[in-house]
Formats: sequence, C-alpha cells, structure tokens
Amino acid sequence: MCTKHLQILLTLGLSISAFSCSQSSKSDSADSNRQWHAGDHHIHSRFSVGWDRTTNPPTPKLGGDAIYPTPMNAVMGKYYGLSWIVTTDHGGPNHSKVNKDIAYPELLISRQTVPDVVQFYGMEFDTPGADHSSLIIPHTHDEVDRLFDIESRFAKNEPHPADKSWDTEPRMLEALKAMNQFETKPVVTANHPSRSATGLGEYGKDDPAELRDWNDTAPEIAVGMSGAPGHQAKALNPDGTIRQEARGSYKTFPTMGGFDQMTARLGGFWDSMLGEGRRWWITANSDSHINWREGGSDFWPGEYSKTYVWAEKNHDDILDGIRHGRVFVTLGDLISELQVTASNDGESTEIGGTLAVKSGADVEVTIRFLDPSTLNAGEQNPKVARVDVITGQVTGPLSDRTTDTNPTTKVVTRFSEQDWRTEGPYQVMSYRLENITSNSYLRIRGTNGQELEPEQDPLGEDPWSDLWFYSNPIFIEVE
Repeated sequence: MCTKHLQILLTLGLSISAFSCSQSSKSDSADSNRQWHAGDHHIHSRFSVGWDRTTNPPTPKLGGDAIYPTPMNAVMGKYYGLSWIVTTDHGGPNHSKVNKDIAYPELLISRQTVPDVVQFYGMEFDTPGADHSSLIIPHTHDEVDRLFDIESRFAKNEPHPADKSWDTEPRMLEALKAMNQFETKPVVTANHPSRSATGLGEYGKDDPAELRDWNDTAPEIAVGMSGAPGHQAKALNPDGTIRQEARGSYKTFPTMGGFDQMTARLGGFWDSMLGEGRRWWITANSDSHINWREGGSDFWPGEYSKTYVWAEKNHDDILDGIRHGRVFVTLGDLISELQVTASNDGESTEIGGTLAVKSGADVEVTIRFLDPSTLNAGEQNPKVARVDVITGQVTGPLSDRTTDTNPTTKVVTRFSEQDWRTEGPYQVMSYRLENITSNSYLRIRGTNGQELEPEQDPLGEDPWSDLWFYSNPIFIEVE
C-alpha cells in the first residue's frame, strides 16, 4: 500500500507547481501582510503505527493505523487548498522514539518536497486523564527535542508495561506546566471533545471542569478545542453511496450540523467559556487516516474541513493566529473568506480581538464573506442561506466549574440573502448592537440549510448536504 502511495506522490510532485489553490486572500490594509490561510491541525501519517505485541517491548508497524507518507499528506493538502498543516501521529509504547527517529526526518523531507505548505511538527497527544489533543510545536531549531520531551514524559500510552498512573488529569496539568517553561510555547487543542459523550451535556473523557483546569494552568497553550471533528466521511462508501454510519464517529451522541455539541449547542459549553471571558477558540480538522475512496472514514486534509487563520504565511504568525483566535472554520468550502468587524468611535477590531467602549455605546458590526463560485470537492457549489449574529454576556469566572451553559447567549439577528448587499465578489451586511452597558462577546455562524439551530445529525447523513461555518468571537469590554 505504501509503495502505491509513494508512486502517486511522485506523480503529483512532477506537477505540484501547477496546482491551483485558493487558500488565501489579501488584506485591504496596505500595512498588513496577513491573509486568510486555510489549514488542518490534525493529520495522521504512516507513523501512526500499529503494534506487534508478540515482542517485548511491542514493535511498531508502519502504516498499521494511518497509511500515507507525510509528503503525500502535504501534497494532497496543497491540492485541496491548504497553506499549512500539522503532522499529528498518536503514540503508544515508546512511540516518542518513532516520532524522533523516523517520523521527524520524513517531515524534514516533506518540507523540502512541498515548500508551498507550511508544515508544523506535532502529535495527537495521548492526553492524560482525557481523550486526545492536537499538540502543535513551534518551529524552532530544537522542535524535535521539545516534542520528544513531552511525549516521552507525559503521553499516557508511552510507558511499557502500561501504567495507569500516567492517565490522570494531574499529569496533564503537570505536562502543561512543563510546556509553559519552554521559551517558545506550543499550542494544545482538545480533539473531538464530546466523541465519548453519552447524551447532550453528558460528557465522557473530556468534561467542562477539566478543560477549565487546562486553560487556567496554561492559558497561552491550552487555547481551545475542535469545533468540527474529523472522520466526517464515515458515511461515504468508496463509490460515493451512503452507509448508515455516524458523522465524525460520534456513536453515542451525534454531531450537530457536523460540529461537536460543545460548540454547536447555542448557549452551551463554548458560550459558558466565553461568558467567563476565556479566550477559548474553536478549530476544524480532517483527522485523516485513510481516505474514504479507499475504504476509510476520512477526507483528505482540506477536502472537507478548513481552519482559516488570519496570518502571514510563516510558522510563527500562523501559530500566533491560532493562539489568539484569528480563526474561522468552514465545512465543504461553504465560504472561503470571512471578515467580522466591530467598530465604535473610530476604533475597531476583528475576529479574535477585543474592543473597548464606554458604557451605553453602540457598536457597529460589519460582516463580509466570500461564497466561492466554484465547485467544492463534493462536486457541488453550496450557497449560504443564512448568517446569524450571536451575542452573550461576559460575567466572569463561575463558581461551578462543571457549568456548560450560558443563559445570556442568544441570536440577536438572522440575515438571509435578501438582507445582505453585494460588493464585488463579497456579500456584506451590518448590524448595530445598541446601548452596551456590560462586557460581552459576539460571534458569527452561517449555513446552507434551513435549520434555525443545528440539529442532531442522523445516521447516514450525506456530509455535503449539511454545511456550517463559525467565526471565533470578538470581545467587547466596557470601560
């Protein structure tokens, strides 16, 4: 299998410069080199290994879980419009040596082979006391040692024989404290946080109090969660027909419009975090292991989910954009650009920012999006049917750390096609938030469907039929 894919890689590489990508758009500001850059922070390669447990210690088997070489993931990401990716193989007994000795050298080759894609070193962290997390390592001269240090000391599946004492929340907090000592700090985001949930608000391996503990311990490192999980092609057969499977492999409680309940539920967990004033951001990813055309559950990086970061095209600024929430996410290329601006008295800010206003002030919100006129990878051209403006109050830290609701969150207005104006290729709309007297936040979402709120996704739902996009918030602070 791997030989076959290396041959495909070489074939694609011959014409890699000819691939047309629409991953970025230039800022209107003459003093900014930042653009929207689409990426994926959760991608597996053949170094997400299987294990021969007849040996002691177990022997890693390349391609045992995910099958593609790192350069092929980068090539396919470029083909589907990505500017950046993170290689995130998960671990196992002594997997830190697999990452250091063989996965990292292939990443270096991949960076040379596909230089148009900014490629980060990282892993799907086997999170102590929780599910998995994306661990993104800053691009430094010692990046390989930084990841080896964390994985070898803290990944819960690293020891052999297995040691349950490694799988506790205090060890995760210890890991975050260790990362906090790095001169250049990594980023950690919780992957598929509700995949083990058994009901709405009935959480599994990741729970609200735990995620608050992460953020309190390392607010510059533990900065968010996957709003839209990977494995979204679970219901697709290789011939494109539909099978009765759950989007995202959310078997015990479904996704909602392709998004995790912690994000999709209006006034739910995400809003409770924002209501505390936490800079807690959402992302989207493929969790690519094996493409659906070859019998897997996954889209290629960028084929379906995209995380857009407002940044210069380099490692440092892209990571800074993720860390500070300059991010929107979309499924199925529903949109390819989104600008949200909040303005008052000559001052303004955008996604991820904070606007200071006087009590009683009005804030003008301007939304500008690009609905691409080209077909997406599903050979469809979905159309935005509605855009929602959502607000909530910021009331400060909560005494009950298990809280997963914010009763102040509401949709303050809904825009449909007749409500926005066309400016060149963009759709533009405005809304005034009046008489603001308390700290608050606003965020934007949109869909191609008619559901007023994202409903639970049924088994066998065609992922291309139900598309949403979400912005990260803007905070408004009353002086």
